[in-house]
Amino acid sequence: MARNDGIDRTSVRNLAVSDKAVGNTQQHNEREKDSYRNPDIIPQRTSWNVHFKKPTASYTDLFAQLEAAETISTRGLKPDATHYCELVFDVNSAYFDNHGGYEFAKQFYADAYKAAVQIVGGEQYILSAVMHADEINRAMTEALGREVYHYHLHVVYVPVVEKQILWSKRCKDKALVGTVKETVMQVSRSKKWASKPLLDDAGKPVLQKNGKPVLKKSYSVLQDDFFNYMRAAGYTDVERGERGSTEEHLTVTQFKVQREQERLDTLTTQADQQAQSLAKTSQALSRKEKELASIQKKTTLTKEALIHARDLDYIGKRTFLGNYSLTEEEFSKLKKQADHGYMMDVENRRLKEELSTAKKEAAHWGQKYHELWYEVKPYLDALHRAPELVRGFLEKILAPKQERTMNVPQRNRKRGQDMEL
Repeated sequence: MARNDGIDRTSVRNLAVSDKAVGNTQQHNEREKDSYRNPDIIPQRTSWNVHFKKPTASYTDLFAQLEAAETISTRGLKPDATHYCELVFDVNSAYFDNHGGYEFAKQFYADAYKAAVQIVGGEQYILSAVMHADEINRAMTEALGREVYHYHLHVVYVPVVEKQILWSKRCKDKALVGTVKETVMQVSRSKKWASKPLLDDAGKPVLQKNGKPVLKKSYSVLQDDFFNYMRAAGYTDVERGERGSTEEHLTVTQFKVQREQERLDTLTTQADQQAQSLAKTSQALSRKEKELASIQKKTTLTKEALIHARDLDYIGKRTFLGNYSLTEEEFSKLKKQADHGYMMDVENRRLKEELSTAKKEAAHWGQKYHELWYEVKPYLDALHRAPELVRGFLEKILAPKQERTMNVPQRNRKRGQDMEL
């Protein structure tokens, strides 16, 4: 299971499927629905899914056929007994992407299916086995800039255990009483996945301080068996799912919700950073616009000064010999205008340089502003169209993790109780 630590881990989850839910399980696994709540399912990719055992009828009809053929037995079962189970084999998406993607995943799960046959006790008890290749991994797709799909294997089966039926005391032949009359494959999820005593090297049960045997949980054995089988099949670059991790007890839905929650947290952080960057850019652009306005004002004043300087053309009178005579007042005014004109010329050149630089910087910050605006536009659009939904969405994301955990639907939490490693 992916933990973003660079290690590829195997995982197999065993789910109890009630008679009431088996139809929905079939519709999901066999892609019989017209639409799906899971937005990661891409209908155009459904043809890429691979069946290692394709059902020839509905799951319930196949169960009935097994019972009619006496391949399985339901004698003595309670009305609410569990008749179906589902194994979900999984490895993080990056593992398959790094090994070639789809073709590698097909071979990997073909070998995983062989492990499933051993785990359930025979292929005759498997109703369906399908590798899903049509669920996109949005986080990796966004990160890598190309489509990346998450490959996993669903195996629906009937949980059975071998049961010996003994001759009862009512048997006429008293010599047969207590001996084996017949052996049947009894449908029983609880016995199939019963925890067994942990044995030491001498084959004796390991005891607790109170004298009770230490139980080795069946789901932990399941993880070990799958991991060891895949290692033996040549997949030596994967590790077993981490022992004791709460991740390993999650249902498929809970696991996806948790991963999507992490992805949303990341996107929210990125949006906040972009918003802060946009605000800083807007402030910088505003400062540059003010500087540009100040420079333009100075330039306007300079132009006005030059206009006044043209009045000098009318100063003085031309004499008979072609020279000009100035009064003392005119001479003084001319001198002041000359000094002022020289200074203004220098100032004008400086202002032109500043104006040119300011225009370039304003264009730069303007471009940066528009780039950031386009990046955060989806968030702004969502806020404009549905402010209440967005506010509630962000409050859920930013709520403390403890609170989010408490909000997990009870039905999912109940399903997760059976999933131990």
